[in-house]
Amino acid sequence: MAEKTGLKIAVIGGGSSYTPEIVEGFIRHYERLPIRELWLVDIEEGRHKLEIVGELAKRMVRKSGLPIDVRLTLDRREAIAGADFISTQMRVGLLEARKWDEHIPNRHGVIGQETTGPGGMMKALRTIPVLLDLCRDIEELAPDAWLLNFTNPAGMVTEAISRHSRVKSIGLCNAPIGLQKWLCEKYGTTPEKLYTEFVGLNHLHWVTRIEVEGVNKLPELLDKREEYSAQNVPATEWDPDFLRGLGGLPSYYLKYYYLTDAMLEEQLASLAANGTRAEVVKRVEDELFELYRDPDLNEKPKQLEQRGGAYYSEAAVNLMVSLHNDRRDIQTLNVRNGRTLDFLPEDASIEVNCVVTGAGPLPLPVTVVPEQVKGLIHAVKTYERLTIEAAVTGDRQIALQAMASHPLVPSVRAAKALLEEMLEQNRPYLPAFFR
Repeated sequence: MAEKTGLKIAVIGGGSSYTPEIVEGFIRHYERLPIRELWLVDIEEGRHKLEIVGELAKRMVRKSGLPIDVRLTLDRREAIAGADFISTQMRVGLLEARKWDEHIPNRHGVIGQETTGPGGMMKALRTIPVLLDLCRDIEELAPDAWLLNFTNPAGMVTEAISRHSRVKSIGLCNAPIGLQKWLCEKYGTTPEKLYTEFVGLNHLHWVTRIEVEGVNKLPELLDKREEYSAQNVPATEWDPDFLRGLGGLPSYYLKYYYLTDAMLEEQLASLAANGTRAEVVKRVEDELFELYRDPDLNEKPKQLEQRGGAYYSEAAVNLMVSLHNDRRDIQTLNVRNGRTLDFLPEDASIEVNCVVTGAGPLPLPVTVVPEQVKGLIHAVKTYERLTIEAAVTGDRQIALQAMASHPLVPSVRAAKALLEEMLEQNRPYLPAFFR
């Protein structure tokens, strides 16, 4: 890895409202992750936020007394050069693009969500080319670096990087660590006494084993229908008979597939009352940046947990610590399938438990894959692979096949209408589709 003088870490999208959380993680884990330089990188449109959050990061480090040099830059190549770890938390098109990802599908009577369905497809089309361009810089300037991708849709982005670059990349999400924390609080236990087995894709996983101090708690959790959700996914109650027979605790994102009518109804009601989720998040972000601006603030404010991505940075820092120290612990990550799920291509990205070594994560064999979930996993993976191909080629025919393949899109006619309207809305970010 790096010399003993310390590590160089670059955060792409450093002006994000999430940044104070990752800085807090770096401070807390400094002894096991000795950072020499922390580079926060953004683009010209994000300069204002980068300066605000960057100054807060510097105050947090000063308060800690640690010798971490925090640098702010719009020059990503300068930040990447010689880096040990590169973390991505970017949003191509900012929250304005997310607003249309959510609003346009709703206008067509379809789920509007930033990582699932037509909205997730648009986010992938905007994001994949930008991240592959970033990867070319990493190949040149930091070929030994690990790229930890939190940028959504994380599974698709991670697979695109794995298939179209030589960069060592791992995708991660805050949902697994969020579930772990919820279970620890519910059962009054610690992570060391808890085992959860994840099967599926990013934002499309089932937890097929939940053992607390050696006792199987999955039947109890399925029977009680207790609500584990997230800030950005509405709480909708599951059907008890369906849940008991499912064979795994479903991710809250699976409500969009299993409870589509109820979720769409909630979305339309929320849209009428509060605007899109993007507009709600924009208001939360504006409040956060007002807090960040306070020269007396030198720690992560509690309000950040309302942002919807709580614990992501804890997951990112845990992963860096494990890679740097060859810790060989178990984490739930987005990695290359290999032969873990035998009904998917070997180069597909899946979300499963892995042992994290200094040489990278090793996917663990899954012990339970319910037959009733395989079809949905395969269908969504087909859509994902078509979307990746469309993002790389700019081919509208492939993009139409991707849109029509998604289980939440009701017909080819709807797929074509959605694709045409959403591509046009995203014209500034998708030049490959408008040659």
